Amino acid sequence: MFSSLRQCTSWLHTWTGLVVGWVLFFVFVTGTPGYFQSEITRWMQPERPMVQAQPLADRAAAFDLALDRLQQVAPGAASWHINLPHASLQPRGWQEFGIGWEEMPPDGHDRGPSGSEKLDPATGTVLPSGAEPRATAGGGTLYRMHYLLHYIDFDWGIRIVGVCTMLMLMAIVTGVITHKKIFKDFFTFRPGKGQRSWLDAHNAVSVMALPFFLMITYSGLVFFLFMYMPAGINTLYGSDQPSRKPYFTEMFPEFNRKPVAVTRPETALAPLVAKAEEAWGAGQVRSISLMQSQGEGEPLALTLTRVNGGSLDFQRPDTLRFDARSAAPLAPEPLAGGAARTTQAVMLNLHEGLFVGAWGRWVYFLAGLLGCAMIGTGLVLWTVKRRKHHLGSGFEGKEHFGVRLVENLNVATIAGLPLAVAVYFWANRLLPLDITDRPAWEVHSLFAVWLGTLFYALARPLHRAWIELFWAGCAAYALVPVINALTTDRHLLNSLRAGDWVLAGFDLTMWGLAALLGLMAVKVTRRLDPARAARKAAAALPVQEGSAA
Repeated sequence: MFSSLRQCTSWLHTWTGLVVGWVLFFVFVTGTPGYFQSEITRWMQPERPMVQAQPLADRAAAFDLALDRLQQVAPGAASWHINLPHASLQPRGWQEFGIGWEEMPPDGHDRGPSGSEKLDPATGTVLPSGAEPRATAGGGTLYRMHYLLHYIDFDWGIRIVGVCTMLMLMAIVTGVITHKKIFKDFFTFRPGKGQRSWLDAHNAVSVMALPFFLMITYSGLVFFLFMYMPAGINTLYGSDQPSRKPYFTEMFPEFNRKPVAVTRPETALAPLVAKAEEAWGAGQVRSISLMQSQGEGEPLALTLTRVNGGSLDFQRPDTLRFDARSAAPLAPEPLAGGAARTTQAVMLNLHEGLFVGAWGRWVYFLAGLLGCAMIGTGLVLWTVKRRKHHLGSGFEGKEHFGVRLVENLNVATIAGLPLAVAVYFWANRLLPLDITDRPAWEVHSLFAVWLGTLFYALARPLHRAWIELFWAGCAAYALVPVINALTTDRHLLNSLRAGDWVLAGFDLTMWGLAALLGLMAVKVTRRLDPARAARKAAAALPVQEGSAA
């Protein structure tokens, strides 16, 4: 069937990319904002105050006030926590001074109910929570869509995305084999050459972030490896949930220890925090936890946890442990799993970018946009090649159903899905605050508009559908900050005055995406609009006749 390996891999690359391309484009469009899911959720809840965490003026007094409050609201709890204020964007949020606790688990339960409060560090009084923020699907729902899809069963969603991810990994590897001059072609772009131009663009964006694409695809499979390859666990433990419980007990023993009710520590906390900052740097202590597990010789342990970031193993953040009675250093708590669990944790951290700061997440975000471009150019390249082949076979003037179907799906996915995501943000501001199941209606609005773009593509001439939907997306993103200013007081000017770059950055990003879609609309108009092409040809005709004379 194939005369060479490259022909075989070329066929495999083409068809694996096409069959799952639309799902993968959805995965990249919804997964890319996930690197800022907390920031998106914060923008979608404008009732929340503009948080600017301030360092503690008197640590010792603030810690004593926190312990007093814990003794009052959670005596005999399984664990106590004191959260230190910090303005770092790790772990993808903002933290003020407060306390948390977990009650002793009831009989037959592994965990007890938990609670938390924010405190005034000067007086120890509980701070009011303020106005209840609006119900919203937030950035977390967009993030979950990229591996669960939506409107379908949890297991089915994960498996569908898993199959598509496996095929994407295959498409990446076969693409490298197929394009033997791919790195040379990376520096070559020939505009206005039809199929050649689309291939050049596809090669350029693919090579530009090739390590990212390989990492993000392979690590995405590692996320749910036991769902994709359950035979090992099923053979040793069984396939039903009760039979698997011993496996999770062995794999995660730190979550299965019987707790002992905690008491107030006898040692001062401020000197221990100072020791941790000597090792980690000022402001790097995220929390202080007090916990004791049942067992002979188990001490009441104070655990200081570092602010996330810098470590590739996010399941094992940097910690320092001390005896709560003598302040003597304790050995790090042993964790099961060995190198296999560490490797999995590193892969998950790489996939989600949990080890990087705000600028690193922007790199991930831009790489995700390149992933959208890679998939989009690949889908368009298939239709360009097939249409050229179809016309060259003597079928000019006749529509090929398969090619037309793929072209319409491309329009609805590549141009329509970004428009639908913009409408998702519109819905957050425009839906009534008291509507029942408001978060679900935000999501419904996204999918309703996306489905509408497919019908629009079917009803309009193909070139007009591309141009109009790109311009519609441009307008939709450009108007998001305007709607925000008209419906809330968290508009761009107020955000800049307050120095809140999360809210300001969201509005500015919307305008950046609008500019990108506007640029694409201009490029598509120049390439596809037949009326413009006719005018250009008519304008060039006298020049050609004059030259001939």
